[in-house]
Amino acid sequence: MTLHRSGTTPPTTPYTAYRARWVLPISSAPIADGVVVVEGTRIAFVGPAHALPAAFGEIACVELGDSVLMPGLVNAHTHLELTAMRGFLEGLAFRDWLAVLTRARAECFTPESLYDSACAGIEEGLRNGITTFADTTESGAPLAAMRDLGVRGIGYLEVFGPNPVQCDGAMAGLRRSASTARQSDTALVQAGLSPHAPYTVSADLFRAVAAWARDEQWPVAVHVAESRAETQFVRDGVGPFADGLRARGIAVAPQARSPIALLDDCGLLACEPLLIHAIHVDDEDIARIAAHGARVVHCPISNLKLGQGIAPLERLLAAGIATGLGTDSVASNDRMDILGEARQAALLHAVMHAAPDSLTSDAALRLATLGSAQALGLQSRIGSLEVGKDADLAAFPLDHPDAQPVHDPCVTLVHVLAGVVPARLVIVAGVVKVHDGRLVVTDPSRVARVRALGTRLRDWRSAHRHA
Repeated sequence: MTLHRSGTTPPTTPYTAYRARWVLPISSAPIADGVVVVEGTRIAFVGPAHALPAAFGEIACVELGDSVLMPGLVNAHTHLELTAMRGFLEGLAFRDWLAVLTRARAECFTPESLYDSACAGIEEGLRNGITTFADTTESGAPLAAMRDLGVRGIGYLEVFGPNPVQCDGAMAGLRRSASTARQSDTALVQAGLSPHAPYTVSADLFRAVAAWARDEQWPVAVHVAESRAETQFVRDGVGPFADGLRARGIAVAPQARSPIALLDDCGLLACEPLLIHAIHVDDEDIARIAAHGARVVHCPISNLKLGQGIAPLERLLAAGIATGLGTDSVASNDRMDILGEARQAALLHAVMHAAPDSLTSDAALRLATLGSAQALGLQSRIGSLEVGKDADLAAFPLDHPDAQPVHDPCVTLVHVLAGVVPARLVIVAGVVKVHDGRLVVTDPSRVARVRALGTRLRDWRSAHRHA
């Protein structure tokens, strides 16, 4: 077996070996001087360089040097079409934040700018090592953006309708949009359904979505248990969400003991949905989630920035609930950086338990990779470096001057490199997307268009500040 290094004329071989100082399979211990061999779109070998089987023959080798090579990061919750709203919604209470976002998106964005905004979010994610995006979208633009940019993802199409009389019309619209979107599903990108949240979706609409999702095997995601106001709305029929609906002439009454109980009563938990946020959940809620095999995405930075609270990560994991990490939208987070989420999750865990490293760096990395893959039902294909899995890879430099010295590659990734340096290499299904920290393919004019959209949003906010 012979390795032909990158930069020399490669042999005619179906194999490419990526060699790094450290390989982090996630599903097994770190490997010093490791190699990942890719054949087409799949992983053919993971192990120490000295153990590379001779049966491979000649292999083209990409030397990553003083780097850590790991599975591509998995962002289990985004709103890619809102990337242009970075820094736009500061200083608003949560319900006002939602209202301004909704109105500004309707009045300032075009189909073209929604697509540009989604592409900008994907490109930022790729530079930060993210290869999979689970997006909730009203427009569907992120689905097109994910397909065009060659990343992996699920686009959950949102449906709204807090008034029960809207149920039939909302379902008809969802059936049309989702069925059309499904026709464009690829091996990497698929459509799903997202009844938005308990304060924007009636119980009748939840039941209708649940029934269709079960019949047609749709993946489902729902924002739930995100705020105390949401719990007030569901449990007591009071609070700002209740007041807003009553002002629109929509009757409001107590519905269930908690938002999770409401989803259970409506049959949605039986669809094994991705539960977005799950901050305000108690032991009974967690037992319901676990019993139904529903999954959770933890969005620590967005939850903190919007002042909504801290999800009970330890109790979710202890209950055996598949849990991953998400950035949420750049509008509520400001960054598309899953390593940053892993760091924040670890820090919050330490504070909540008054114990340093109660969530270790390797456990935090697992949440950002295999944990998120499990939350999306994609663990058989991605999330760890194993033979037969899809070749989604990310490599980060360990030789950055601000990262020295390196005692543990996991600690360096989570607590030093997060948000500091771009990925050195990013690969999706065997295709190189980032090389030496730069996107292989990009539209250089997109930045100017997104900047212009930001100006339009700023002018709109100035004009409507007192509306």
